[in-house]
Amino acid sequence: MKNVLLLIALVVASGVKAQEPKKILLQNGFLHVGNGDTLQSALVGIEDGTITIVGNSMTYRYNPEEWDTIIDLNGGHIYPGFVAPNTTLGITEIDAVKATRDYREIGYYNPHVRAQIAFNVESKVITTVRTNGVLISQATPRGGRISGSSAVMKLDGWNWEDATIKADDGIHVNWPASLTGGGWWAEPAPKKANEKYPEQLAEIRAFFDKAKAYAQEDEHEEIDGRWEAMKDCFNGTKRVYFHADEIQQLQDIIDFVKAYDIEFPVIVGGYDAHLITRKLADANIPVMIVRPHSLPENEEDDVDLPYKLAALLQEGGVKFCIQNQGDMEAMNARNIPFLAGTAQAYGLEREEAIQAISLTPCEIMGIDKRYGSVEKGKSGTLFVSTGDALDMRTNNVTLVLIDGKFVSLNNSQKELYEKYKKKYEAKK
Repeated sequence: MKNVLLLIALVVASGVKAQEPKKILLQNGFLHVGNGDTLQSALVGIEDGTITIVGNSMTYRYNPEEWDTIIDLNGGHIYPGFVAPNTTLGITEIDAVKATRDYREIGYYNPHVRAQIAFNVESKVITTVRTNGVLISQATPRGGRISGSSAVMKLDGWNWEDATIKADDGIHVNWPASLTGGGWWAEPAPKKANEKYPEQLAEIRAFFDKAKAYAQEDEHEEIDGRWEAMKDCFNGTKRVYFHADEIQQLQDIIDFVKAYDIEFPVIVGGYDAHLITRKLADANIPVMIVRPHSLPENEEDDVDLPYKLAALLQEGGVKFCIQNQGDMEAMNARNIPFLAGTAQAYGLEREEAIQAISLTPCEIMGIDKRYGSVEKGKSGTLFVSTGDALDMRTNNVTLVLIDGKFVSLNNSQKELYEKYKKKYEAKK
C-alpha cells in the first residue's frame, strides 16, 4: 500500500525528502481560509502544487490509494502563507555590514533599479522568518525619491528566478515630507511646514510628466531605462507605491493620482490615513499601514493609535494590509503574525487580522488569483500551527508547504539552541 498515514512530527523531522510527493492530503485541521471564512475539520488536497480539494473531513469521500501522502493534523490550525510586504528581507543580511545591504543604489530617481535580481534565496534570515509562517515577501528597494521596482518573492527556491512570483510589481516613490521637526527623543523640535515642499512636489510632477510623455510615444530615438521602467505605471499593469504618512501628503497623493490617471496607486505608511478614510475609500487607494508596534508621531495622538490604526481603516472602508518597515525589518519580518495579533487585540476580528497579512496584501500586489488564501485553484502555499498563529505564546508551526512542496523548518537559531541545550543539560 503506497499511501502512508503520517503524523506532523514525522513530516518535519527531515528537512529534505527523497522524493517530493505530488498528491498531498491534509485532514482534520481547523482552516483559516484567509478571506474571512473558517472551516472546522477541514480537508485540503494539493495536487502538483495546486489546491484541488477544500472540504470537510467528516463528509468528503476520497480514495486513500490515490494520494501519495495523507497527514492527520489532529485539530491543528491551517493558514495561508503569511505575507511580508514592503520589506528588505532577502536583499539584506546584516544591517551593520554594508556589504550585505543590497537595497539602495546611488541616485535620486531610480525606477529602473530592480530588487528582484538582488534577492538572496540563501539568506539565513529567511529560514528564521519561515518558522513563523511568513512564506511570501515583497522585496523593496530604499532611498532617493524613487527607490526602484519591488518584486514579490517566495521564501524558498534555488535562485531568484525560481523564487519570483511577480517581477517588478511596482515602483516606490518616497513622497517629500510636508512637515519637518518632531522626533522620538526627550525634547523633540516642534513640527513646522516644510518650506521646500512645493518645490519638491514640482520636481516629482516634472519627472512624471516626462515619464508619461515617453510612455505615450510609439517609437523612441533613444531608449532610456528610467522611462522604460515607468511605462507600465500608466497602462495599468504596474503599481505605484507612495511612501507617505502625513495628512497633507496623503491628500496631495490623492490629487496626484487623479491628475496622472494612475490605475493602481498604493500608500505605504499612512499614519494619518484614519483622518481621511472617506477620501481614500472613494479614491480606491489601499494602504500598507505603518508598523503597528510603533510610537505615536504627535503629542496629541492616542498612545495606542498605531495599534488601532488597522481597526480604524477597517471601520472607514479602506482596504489595508500590515507591513513592518523600520529598524531591523528583515529579521523582524518573523513578527508579522504578532503585528496582526496586536491589531486583533485593538479592534479587528481574528479572521480580519489574518486577512490583513494574507489575502489583502496579495490583492494589493496583484497576486491574489494564485496566492493569499486556501481555496481551490490556488497555490498550495500554506502552513500548519498547533495553536493560534497570531499569538506568540501559541504559534508553533509544524508544517510548511510552498507551491505544494514541503519546506524545512530548521534554521541556524534552532541549531544553536539544540547545540547548547545538549551542552548544558549534560552538566546537570
